[in-house]
Amino acid sequence: MPVFFIAQIDIHDQAGYDQYAEQAGPSMAGIDATPLAVDDTPVLLEGSWHGPRTVMMQFPDEAAFRKWYDSPAYQQALKQRKASTTSNAILLHGLG
Repeated sequence: MPVFFIAQIDIHDQAGYDQYAEQAGPSMAGIDATPLAVDDTPVLLEGSWHGPRTVMMQFPDEAAFRKWYDSPAYQQALKQRKASTTSNAILLHGLG
């Protein structure tokens, strides 16, 4: 069953976030994932949205997601994202 990683990101240190992006990119090598959206101006239809940057990625299953997210390479990058942003992230299980 496909899973979706969705993150809402409010960047308060652009240079630090740029370092995160430089580290996170290589952590995707050999990972079966599809970037679906990166939007700095999502359109709010209801409620409140933490952001403004929203990222959505698809993985074929939770095992593929965990291979990336729990990897030492991404965990190192994640420290930089947490230091340079205020973020929310979820794992959403798809249909099928």
